[in-house]
Amino acid sequence: MKIFGREPALWLALVAVIVKLSTAFGLDLTNDQQAVINAAAAAVVGLLVALSVHDGISAAVLGLVQAGLALAVGFGLHWSPEQQSTVLSLASALVAMWTRTQVTAKVPAAAVTAKKPTAA
Repeated sequence: MKIFGREPALWLALVAVIVKLSTAFGLDLTNDQQAVINAAAAAVVGLLVALSVHDGISAAVLGLVQAGLALAVGFGLHWSPEQQSTVLSLASALVAMWTRTQVTAKVPAAAVTAKKPTAA
């Protein structure tokens, strides 16, 4: 999978270098804020990859929400751990509700219940 003709790892490396370069030339970011920016960028790229290959989208969306929350906290959002976990729980519930409408079993339920287990 490529983003604008380049590998996702190259884009992440570019983001990391831009963040470092920016701080070297006056942007006032702490090491923690730089790390959170890079983590958020990785989550965005992870979501793009998951969408392009149609696999693991739920995990990628939850990772993106978690990274976005970490980014917000890193830049001054004053939420308690309880508030953060509540938001992440809501995100998990929403993703689960969406996933339920997208997933179908490979075998119909009737076929599973018709099989009888054999005794060993």
